[in-house]
Amino acid sequence: MRDLIPNQPSSAEEIKLTRREIEVLTLLIQGDTTKEIARKLFVSKRTVDFHLNNIYEKLQVNSRLQAFRRAVHLGLIPFDLLCTT
Repeated sequence: MRDLIPNQPSSAEEIKLTRREIEVLTLLIQGDTTKEIARKLFVSKRTVDFHLNNIYEKLQVNSRLQAFRRAVHLGLIPFDLLCTT
């Protein structure tokens, strides 16, 4: 399937998320809205949108669900987080 999708990273080593992007992605996976994520991280909604856009670009996805699935597939999400959501 990798051959069918050109330029798509195949491993977590090829994708470098910042610490803040990982925090945003973690809260996203836990089901928080953009507004809730902003409140929890003490930033504006626009800042969260900026981080989400960067995450989507790095993971080459277009939605929260796709980001979640791709992050799990690449091992970017700790297993214990998946068990608690």
